[in-house]
Amino acid sequence: MPSTPSRRTLLRTGALGLGILLGAAAPGNALATGPLPPFGRYGGPHRRLTPRTLYVDPAGRGDHTTVQAAVTAAGPGHTLVLAPATYRETVVVPAGHTGLTLLGASGDPRDTVIVYGNAAGTPKPDGSGTYGTSGSATTTVLADGFTAHRVTFANDFLRADHPGITATQAVALKATGDRSAFLRCRFLGHQDTLYADTAALPVFARQYFAHCYAEGDVDFVFGRATAVFEHCRFHTLARDVDFTPKGMVFAPSTAVANPHGHLAVGCRITSGAEDGAYKLARPWVPSSDPTARPSLVVRDSLLGPGIDAAAPYANMREQYPWQAQRFAEYRNSGPGARILDPAERPQLTRAEAAAATREAYLGDWRPWAARGAAEHRLP
Repeated sequence: MPSTPSRRTLLRTGALGLGILLGAAAPGNALATGPLPPFGRYGGPHRRLTPRTLYVDPAGRGDHTTVQAAVTAAGPGHTLVLAPATYRETVVVPAGHTGLTLLGASGDPRDTVIVYGNAAGTPKPDGSGTYGTSGSATTTVLADGFTAHRVTFANDFLRADHPGITATQAVALKATGDRSAFLRCRFLGHQDTLYADTAALPVFARQYFAHCYAEGDVDFVFGRATAVFEHCRFHTLARDVDFTPKGMVFAPSTAVANPHGHLAVGCRITSGAEDGAYKLARPWVPSSDPTARPSLVVRDSLLGPGIDAAAPYANMREQYPWQAQRFAEYRNSGPGARILDPAERPQLTRAEAAAATREAYLGDWRPWAARGAAEHRLP
């Protein structure tokens, strides 16, 4: 029997290539039916989905061979259809590219991967310093109205490969635009995987993540956006360190004036580490905003045994204790949700829970009701 492929190998091959690696012909893959059309039901350059659709394929069967080239060529309201491939590049969606949509053509986000390997401490090629956390992002979305369907955003920087780099934050995706929606997408990394942020401190950007998967170890979902995570799975990675906690899932940095921070509803938290090795969250009060009052609500979610039920929250800095922030839970279940000490697990009242909903957080923007959203829901 073949050995199990490494995580980096899986990133390079995707779901279709996995069948080849394991010697199996999965239903619908190239071994079973011959070569697949690169853009599936989304047409192609000779039969465009819409006049404002561009096609990306490293093999040259589309309009562009890289995602960034297609983004640069696109205008507001364009759709980019990505052929199944691993796109090893960094991508920036400028603020002027409003209403841009990315579609993974195969329908399986494992097949379409945008990945790079910069960390905050990685030196820039021009010698001007290091990238910093924001600069490490594989994909940066600055535009409002951005939507991604069935795409994997990854950062494959590994600490073990770079022992000389101590700033190991490595962002897979940073989004700052308002009305940013991610449906059935994946976010892979270790520290600071998914950066749900805003363009500026006074801006309350809204973001929506539905049926997504995010994995990491330290603060791997973080930022000051108003971000709703609905029916998502968060997976804490095994980490070869001799201390606990090994990491935290959430690290919001909500501005004090924003009534809404991060909301996780109907989600699951699983773990590849030992029981109790991870905290649910810690507050991030950045030096750029010492008045921040991080906000996180986790409700109606299943918390696996990887979360420390006795003390699920921790401090990032002692001068900003988690108890002074806006952390709360409601009707969670699972071994990681057990209330062993009520003081360690603030709970919403029923009246408070009625205001902690996607509708309350996102206001007049309802991405779950958008045309075509239903077809991108998980079964």
